[in-house]
Parts: sequence; structure tokens; C-alpha cells
Amino acid sequence: MKQILDILKKSSDYVSGEKLGEQLSVSRAAVWKEIQKLRKEGYEIEAVSNKGYRLLGGDMVYNKRALEEGMETKRMGRSVHFYKEVSTTNDCIRTLALEGCEEGTLAVAEKQTAGRGRRGKAWKSPMGTGIWMSLLLRPHIQPAEAPMLTLLGGLAVADAIEEETGLKAGIKWPNDILINGKKAVGILTEMDCEISQVNFVILGIGINVNTKTFPEELDGIATSLLLESGKTFSRRYLVQAIMKKLENYYDIFLQAGSFAPLIGEYRKRCITMGKEVCVTGKESFTAMAMDVTPEGELVVKRLDNGKEEVVFSGEVSIRGVMENGK
Repeated sequence: MKQILDILKKSSDYVSGEKLGEQLSVSRAAVWKEIQKLRKEGYEIEAVSNKGYRLLGGDMVYNKRALEEGMETKRMGRSVHFYKEVSTTNDCIRTLALEGCEEGTLAVAEKQTAGRGRRGKAWKSPMGTGIWMSLLLRPHIQPAEAPMLTLLGGLAVADAIEEETGLKAGIKWPNDILINGKKAVGILTEMDCEISQVNFVILGIGINVNTKTFPEELDGIATSLLLESGKTFSRRYLVQAIMKKLENYYDIFLQAGSFAPLIGEYRKRCITMGKEVCVTGKESFTAMAMDVTPEGELVVKRLDNGKEEVVFSGEVSIRGVMENGK
């Protein structure tokens, strides 16, 4: 099957079933069966009488084979588990992690039925429009250091989006990526750990790529790469770009033993800096976002008393940007 695909990829014109059969020393009937298998994988192959077969829309093909073949990494995304429909890709990776799968294993789905964001919020994951994926990491770090992987993931995704689409992607601390003030990406990091060691980390990433519409309640809050650019994008190329960026940043993080070498790049991307924010948690207050520490914490200056505080968790919304939702 791979041989037929390779031949069709290299040809700009139709290739007859007879020619394919001759090159591969198989019957035309066998060629037809393999063509049908490729179609089931998601490849769009045109068949015309007296002409043969032609591969269409190659850049938009999105499946296990296409993702793995174009992956320019050493370990991130080299092993892809591709699903048509799952509850969540984070759940898939958790199962694979407990089965002993290696670091860099990637779960990708066409649709999630129970996609979720931080604090249990729902994440819409319709069929065939976005990137819904989760990556397995096995870093030798302390549990308290794991939140820095969320920042690392956000930085990698923002860089890849800008590189692949030309759109300016900003990070809303700690894990949302906004384009023109609207949310296009959510990142959900989950961890399995013991008191003093991390067993594994799941980096879940949801990207609205070619989504054309959103529910009314998300109007003015959510967006997609298509809506912001007017163009459709190859999800495959974007996944591959993210894995390449992420592997590089992850290696820097592990070698340094901290997020410090990347904090400068993160600060440049972080649109929360210098903005008035609402902080909700045990206590709610408004403040000015001042900085992000090398540990990934947000430093804010309260407007009510002028004191600086470090925000470890909780909701932080930028005044005037996504105030009605996350």
C-alpha cells in the first residue's frame, strides 16, 4: 500500500491501474483493493476510466501514516495513535502511559466527545476541523516543576502557529493562545506522580484550525485559524511543526533543569503582561500583571493596596479580553 501511495505522490498526472500493477508485480484487482484501503485512511484518490488514479489534496491528508512520515523529530510524535472518535485524547494517552508506552507517544483524534479544558470546562471538538491531540512526557522532574511544561507547550504551539499561518499568536497566562483577542487554542496538562517524582505528564492540546462556526455562547470568545485568516490550513503540517518546536524547547528545559532559558521568549509572547486582570480563587481582586517568574508563576500588583502577589493557580482574565468566558 505504501508503494502505491509513493507512486501517486510523485506523479502529477493519472497513473493507470495497469502501470501500477506492472511496477508492483500485482494484478489490477489487487491495486484496486489497495486504493480502497488508502481511501479509508483518508486519502482522496480520483479514479477516471481510461486514465487511472490521481492523488488529490495531499497536503490536507490527516492520518497516522501522513503524520508519522513527515515528522522531523527524534522522539516527539514518532509514534502516533490515530482515532476517529474518542472521549478525550488525554484519556487515551493515560491508558497508553500505564501500558508502558514511550515518551513522545502522541494520541490524535478527529473528534472528541468529552473534550475538556481547565477546571472541568467543556471544550468543543467537532469532527474534521481541529487538532485534538495529547502527548506523553516522562520527565525526571519534581511534581512542583510540572506546571512549567504547560508554559513550554504554549510557547511551542504559539511559535508553530505563527510560522505555519503568519497569524500573530499571543499567550494568555498560563495556557490559552489568543489570536486577535479570541481563544484559538487550549492546553490542558495532567500529571501522574508520587510525593517526590513524576511518573508521567500528559500535554493535551486543542486547536481550532478550520472551524467555520461556534455556538452562540462562544461568540466573541472563541475563534479559529480559518476565521482569522480566511484560509484553510493543513492540520498535519501544524502538528508536525508543533512537535518539532516542542521537542527543542523540552530538551532546553531538561538540560537547564528549569524554564529560565525560555522565560524571555515566553514573556515576549505573553499578552497578559502589563494588562489589568481579574484574579479569582480563594479571594477575588483586580490587579496589574507585572511579570512571569522562571517557575511559571504570575506576578501581579493589586489595585486595592498596591502589594505584589504571586499567583500560582486560579482564574486570571484580562479586563476587556474574554471577560465572559475562558
